[in-house]
Amino acid sequence: MCLIAFAWRAHPRWRLALVGNRDEFHARPTAPLAPWDEAPQILAGRDLEAGGTWAGAGAQGRASVITNVRDMAADHSGLSRGLLVADYLGSTLPARAHAIELMASAKDYRPFNLLTFDRDDAYYLGNHPNARAQPVEPGVHGLSNADFNAPWPKTRALVHRLEEWLKEGKDDDIGALFAMLSDQGRWPDDLLPDTGIGIERERLLSSAFIVGENYGTRASTVILVDHDDRTLIAERRFGPHGMRAGETRLSVA
Repeated sequence: MCLIAFAWRAHPRWRLALVGNRDEFHARPTAPLAPWDEAPQILAGRDLEAGGTWAGAGAQGRASVITNVRDMAADHSGLSRGLLVADYLGSTLPARAHAIELMASAKDYRPFNLLTFDRDDAYYLGNHPNARAQPVEPGVHGLSNADFNAPWPKTRALVHRLEEWLKEGKDDDIGALFAMLSDQGRWPDDLLPDTGIGIERERLLSSAFIVGENYGTRASTVILVDHDDRTLIAERRFGPHGMRAGETRLSVA
């Protein structure tokens, strides 16, 4: 993923309400959201190049998402970070124990921000510039390609939209959640981060939904988990120039 907002224990019905966009090259082979053949408890899309995923749900209310870290000076030669999401969803380790265990090997992966959720805890884990793990407090939070809750304009805007959705009390309005991920507006130069990619690229990547011929938003994902572990995960897929390419919704009782 490249942009995420989520509410953790901040809603009377949903223990977790999460929305996010995955931005990627359109040529990168990808499988749509589905149960995995070798691990049917994992409900996720799949990166067919490296074998992992960017977002998914699992058994007993487990969920996980990941973003990369946009830092041109960082070492990007490690293991694929998408494997971390698949490993967590395929395991039975509690989020707390998983966080402790991952710290020993976090440095082996490309720079990442990982979020893990189970019925008891939510954790943020990162490895750039150093490995760290912290429990997530109840509330509404945002994450993009920087540190947890870093105030990038598109991240703050998505967090605000999710807060408004929570206040409106429309528990089942999945369409509104997808709509907040579709914003193509760009932000003024003076508000943009400097991540070493140049101002033209920063402008392109400043919108929540990125439209391009070769690179752009490939998928929008919604994950809703209630207090009884019932889970809904929905994915809308897009091709070049933002053209709709399909939608899948799966539920776990």
